[in-house]
Amino acid sequence: MGTDKLRLILLSVSVAAIASGHQALAQKIHNMRTLEVTAKRPMKEIGIQKTAFDSLALKENIALSMADVLAFNSSVFVKSYGRATLSTVAFRGTSPGHTQVTWNGMHINNPMMGTTDFSTIPAYFIDQASLLHGTSSVNDAGGGLGGLVRLSTSSSAIPEGLSAQYIQGIGSFSTFDEFARLTYANENWSTSTRIVYSSSPNDYKYVNHDKMINIYDDNHNIVGRYHPVERNRSGAFKDFNILQEVYYNNLRGDRLGLNVWYTYSNRELPLISTDYGDEREFENRQLENTLRAVFSWNHSRSLWRTAVKAGYVHTNMNYDYRREVSDGNWADMVRSRSRVNTFYAQGDVEFNPVEKWYFTAGVSAHQHFVRSEDKNKITADDGSVIYGYDKGRIELSGYASAKWQPVDRLGMSLVLRQDMAGDKWAPVIPAFFVDGLISRAGNVMLRASVSRNYKFPSLNDKYFLPGGNPDLACESGFSYDAGISFDAGVSSAVRFSGNATWFDSRIDDWIIWLPTTKGFFSPRNISRVHAYGVELKAAMAADLTHGWRLDLDGSYSWTPSVNQGDPVSPADKSVGKQLPYVPKHSASVVGRLTWRKWAFMYKWCFYSKRYTMSSNDYTLTGHLPAYFMSNVSLEKLLEFRPLDLSVKLAVNNIFNEDYLSVLSRPMPGVNFELFIGITPKFKNKRTTDAVY
Repeated sequence: MGTDKLRLILLSVSVAAIASGHQALAQKIHNMRTLEVTAKRPMKEIGIQKTAFDSLALKENIALSMADVLAFNSSVFVKSYGRATLSTVAFRGTSPGHTQVTWNGMHINNPMMGTTDFSTIPAYFIDQASLLHGTSSVNDAGGGLGGLVRLSTSSSAIPEGLSAQYIQGIGSFSTFDEFARLTYANENWSTSTRIVYSSSPNDYKYVNHDKMINIYDDNHNIVGRYHPVERNRSGAFKDFNILQEVYYNNLRGDRLGLNVWYTYSNRELPLISTDYGDEREFENRQLENTLRAVFSWNHSRSLWRTAVKAGYVHTNMNYDYRREVSDGNWADMVRSRSRVNTFYAQGDVEFNPVEKWYFTAGVSAHQHFVRSEDKNKITADDGSVIYGYDKGRIELSGYASAKWQPVDRLGMSLVLRQDMAGDKWAPVIPAFFVDGLISRAGNVMLRASVSRNYKFPSLNDKYFLPGGNPDLACESGFSYDAGISFDAGVSSAVRFSGNATWFDSRIDDWIIWLPTTKGFFSPRNISRVHAYGVELKAAMAADLTHGWRLDLDGSYSWTPSVNQGDPVSPADKSVGKQLPYVPKHSASVVGRLTWRKWAFMYKWCFYSKRYTMSSNDYTLTGHLPAYFMSNVSLEKLLEFRPLDLSVKLAVNNIFNEDYLSVLSRPMPGVNFELFIGITPKFKNKRTTDAVY
């Protein structure tokens, strides 16, 4: 977008990248002259509503998953069952199934459920992360009725020479987190190996508000009552992740990359707060083995850029629920086995023939093979015996876009996308974007977009037994948004930025699982859901006196999401009500204060009350109270001749908030974790300030 002059005050350089599971915030202060930089915004982002996360958020500490990063650094809703348990993300009042997720361009949504468990993604494995809100997701993929989470690793995050880092975390509830990274890079080659291992009994204490204990006097009369303090039972976990990267750059416009990520997860599923059973009399466990691999080739010339990718995903997930019915005699209640194999290929081309035009086109394919079965047989209506389903489905997506910049201050973009799943084609998805710079003073910009989008049912929606519905229609809807942003320096040392966005989505044939008269749930299409609201974001960066620096980032979202369909039965009270587990209000604030080799961070997030039933009944079990969460950390960087050492203390839920994210799943109170990071200094490194 036109040529904008931005004043960059370079007062703080050389950010030392050591961290106790995070990037160190300590800064070396150098006074430098003011520089004036002329920059041109990339045309490929015309009109896009995007939230990008910096390395400080991604590398704060090794105990964080991407669910934690999103909860405290954005206004999206993160629904979590606790650490090392299912965590999903939803945009703009939609469901987790309406959030698309890519890693290095490849979709990593589970084809069975259509969702992604963000608790299984270590934040330390991600170098670049961003959110594409609403219509903006059409630029990357179809089906993101709410938005898209874009995750990637990058060769630019590998420092030149040989580098190593080790971080040990020790926390409450006998929690241990370990991270190690070894990298090497020269002019042509770069390689990185990252390993994360986390384990814990996860047996935190909580006040169980779902149980009441009576107090009796000597005559057995009830003289009082109280809620007992219990421990989280059967919540232990062991998670292991390893990521290997290899990159080659021939320095003539060709770059090759190979990314291989393996996950092993052994997790118990905690008892709910209303369970009176003895955890020694049952086993409730989930085992997961997942391998993801992506090979990429990028070819760049002055006017052209082409990219080709190929990938593979294998997931083996086992779930066992067993109870001891008598001494030494165990009964398998559930013995679920699922296997997913996905083959991926993608090709993209970009063409910039003249300054005012920019064209892109591409096609991608994901071939899924899914086998889901249970030990317990199911007898169908025709008398046949069913153990699950074994299905394959190919998903194709092609797109073309044209971006036009008739004058410096104005840009327009048209995107056309076509999706196919199995033998079903969705209609062409059109999306139109426009933005305009209305004032160079403060870089004030207006953006707007409109699109139609389609979401195919997941394989479980169609084939899960019992209850799958093969006759489900695609979810579809129109989405609109408009916003304004600014970025201005108040003085040479203080800078403010922010944006405000209004959005409106009307989604037809929304898929929801409802109870049936046969005793199980089944998905069906309801007529329409209206999701609308406002997103706000603001940031401030200030270089204070004597080496102090303050950074503040905040976000807020107001997201009514209302069922406007027809009643499914005379007793249906959901029409006109907020969808379950969708908060109307959510907010987050992150503050960082640094001085020399010290860094202090405060994180806060808030979710308003959420209803657990579509009728929005305000009962003890019909809603979850609003809650806020506050975490703090203090870090010190120590430099020695052979190595750098960082020490960080993190305190989570510092105000000991008593809260629930999901019904009957109490969360931990105040808890602590200490991180110690070690980064050796190798003589062959060209820089001692490696960035991770």
